[in-house]
Amino acid sequence: MIELWPAIDLINSTSVRLTEGKYESEEKMERSVEDSIEFYSQFESVKRIHIVDLIGAKAKETRELDYIKTLRGLTNKPIEVGGGIRTLSTIEDYFNAGIDYCIVGTKGIQHLQWLSEIANHFPGKIYLSVDAYQEDIKINGWEEDAQLNLFEFVSQIEGLPLGGIIYTDISKDGKLSGPNFEITGRLAEFTNLPIIASGGIRHQHDLKRLEQLNVHAAIVGKAAHHASFWEGLS
Repeated sequence: MIELWPAIDLINSTSVRLTEGKYESEEKMERSVEDSIEFYSQFESVKRIHIVDLIGAKAKETRELDYIKTLRGLTNKPIEVGGGIRTLSTIEDYFNAGIDYCIVGTKGIQHLQWLSEIANHFPGKIYLSVDAYQEDIKINGWEEDAQLNLFEFVSQIEGLPLGGIIYTDISKDGKLSGPNFEITGRLAEFTNLPIIASGGIRHQHDLKRLEQLNVHAAIVGKAAHHASFWEGLS
């Protein structure tokens, strides 16, 4: 089965979800961060937990580092963290705290030399988050247009030892309307880097369809808070 990475999005150390990346759409989740980690950790199909510092992404510097350090001890599952990671020292701080993988976005997209340096410094441990409306890449917490085409950009980073590319179609995010199967599937065919689908995943049928498209893993946000999503999963 496709790897399942449930998401915990943080604002002020609270689990929230946004719709289409709009901060004014902030919705607090019923399950706390700590309860979410405990819940997800019981499933064999959950291969890691995906945590994003949303204010860090917007502020261009990490804001939840100390809090995330406290979460590391709550699970034996691998944890990956993103949001505002723009320096080697921040990456080292996370790894020294026991975080397993780091996600970079805006800086990695805008500065390919820096992306190459950190990917080669930590091979397989750095993931690049590429967020787009369809194929138009957005940066800085989804608020700015990078003026880059998704496929043209990915062709430039093909040879880097990244853990993978996390592709989010922002127009799908937080809507429980299904991921962008068409572009995600094309991306999985286009590159040898592992592709991780994010945004809009509703249920296990979406997971199976993504698996058929050779997508490596699925990041699940709002749907992971619905009991029906987990029915039958071990």
